[in-house]
Amino acid sequence: MKTVLITGNMGYVGPSVVRQLRQSYPRARLVGLDSGLFAHCLTNAKTLPETRIDEQHFMDVRDIPASLVKGVDAVVHLAAISNDVMGQIDETITLNVNYRAGVRLAKLAKKAGVRNFVFASSCSVYGSIGDAAKNEQSEVNPLTAYARSKVMTEEALKPLAAESFIITSLRFATACGMSERVRLDLVLNDFVAGALLRKAITVLSDGTPWRPLIHIQDMARAIDWAVTREAKNGGVCVVCNTGSNEWNYQVKDLAEAVSLEFPGSEVSINTSAPPDKRSYRVSFDYFKSLAPTPHQPTVDLKSAVLELKHGLEGMRLNTNYRHSTFMRIRALTELRDQGLLDADMRWKQETAGGLM
Repeated sequence: MKTVLITGNMGYVGPSVVRQLRQSYPRARLVGLDSGLFAHCLTNAKTLPETRIDEQHFMDVRDIPASLVKGVDAVVHLAAISNDVMGQIDETITLNVNYRAGVRLAKLAKKAGVRNFVFASSCSVYGSIGDAAKNEQSEVNPLTAYARSKVMTEEALKPLAAESFIITSLRFATACGMSERVRLDLVLNDFVAGALLRKAITVLSDGTPWRPLIHIQDMARAIDWAVTREAKNGGVCVVCNTGSNEWNYQVKDLAEAVSLEFPGSEVSINTSAPPDKRSYRVSFDYFKSLAPTPHQPTVDLKSAVLELKHGLEGMRLNTNYRHSTFMRIRALTELRDQGLLDADMRWKQETAGGLM
């Protein structure tokens, strides 16, 4: 491995991916590309995560030039509008960033001779389609703009795959865990923050929806496998659920698990809430059969909760954490309100396109 391009490296998952790749390929040239929308949302980081990479390009993923993928061996495509609320505000932006820009990047990468293309997809593509655990042959039922963008990208990538251009679409479970740029709008992270800061774990639904989870370190290990995956291991194009069967939980059980680590915290479930249509259990058997043991999930739920507890304690957050920039929609709306972003979610100032 000589050169890896990671898009969206300055988000929630990116720092863990960069750390993992740097560990696995110490001599590789790691190149980051990010528009920097969440660059300021640092989480009590001891060092700037981007010090682990060799080049940082500040650029909108919609504007990537062909020259940037020349000489690249693998592309890890993380960049996305990942908030369901943002998709409700303007689905066109979500599709332009997540779908059209992603497919364009893949075409540029193939033309440039990139060997491996790794796409961060999502188990949210299943939406809600019955009680059985969903596998890769199950029907998809995307209920949000974000989930639809993932399905559309997966389908558009398939015909691009070839012996010389290996595509791996990893349908990740819901992310969790501490990061240098943590998100508190994810279910487990939110529960831990609530228990720590309010002594209250608030379940907005009736608690029955199913959610598969995966720690961001385990996401990084899966990506590490995919950047060098060969066609003999699954074919030229693989779409696989990525996570662990043991991490399928109902939301109410997640809340109870968190409360055990915070004596005195109370769980509040909105039993009168309308049913949350986003509910899915997922089978990760295919991923287990493909990826070797070092790339399988290793973090357990208790460890993830305690890690978050320790990390959040060091941040000195207050009870209004849901109004902080660690809620991604809050960060985006603040940038818009300050006049820094235009209606298309692009920087108004001349801040993009630089090289760190």
